Amino acid sequence: MKAWLFLLLAIVLEVTGSLALKAALDAPALYAVVVPAYLAAFVLLSATLRAGMGLGVAYGIWGATGVALTAVMSLFLFGEPITLLMGLGITAVMAGVLCVELGRQAAEKRTGGAA
Repeated sequence: MKAWLFLLLAIVLEVTGSLALKAALDAPALYAVVVPAYLAAFVLLSATLRAGMGLGVAYGIWGATGVALTAVMSLFLFGEPITLLMGLGITAVMAGVLCVELGRQAAEKRTGGAA
């Protein structure tokens, strides 16, 4: 459970850093948010791994969720469009992450939890 909390916080901070990077183009003071947000996101991703989550699963979920949230928040904050093709791409990435997670679970069942 702790690993999932660390991962959720890492995702939120990574998305915050990305959105602040875009916003800093118009408000340079926001660059002060970018570096700490990214740094904290990586520290929390490391904590996620230390808490026992596999790298492929953690990084996959972090990346896919970050992409999806950044795209959606960019729509609301910056008026950037999400086209049908972009939506399909985000869906494909998230489906890939789901496959990685399901594969991990299947491997754990086969090996008795040692995967």
